[in-house]
Amino acid sequence: MSDRRRVLVVEDEMMVAMLVEDMILELGYDVVGPAMTLESGLALARDEPLDGAILDVNLGHGARTTPIAEVLKSRGVPFMFATGYGSNALIEGFRDAPVLKKPFSMKEFTQALERLIK
Repeated sequence: MSDRRRVLVVEDEMMVAMLVEDMILELGYDVVGPAMTLESGLALARDEPLDGAILDVNLGHGARTTPIAEVLKSRGVPFMFATGYGSNALIEGFRDAPVLKKPFSMKEFTQALERLIK
């Protein structure tokens, strides 16, 4: 098993998931996922060794990543939300979570991920 840091990606848009995956790999981290559904994201959040996570707020069909964030929080895994809606889209209890506003550049992504995983 690799000793590189492991980052969970939960994103339902295939192109965005692939972009984020490429960015994470370019920074020298390992990708867990990407999970594209609430169910798969929950399973990975519960069962995988993780150093951090990037969660899209909305997964389509009304599904939100809040349950995944709750699992990560209970495990002490740092996470950030990625959203095009800004921090207004966040749910009570997670308003202090870091937010990466879509669309983002490689520089913005790098800075956010390095702050998240110190």
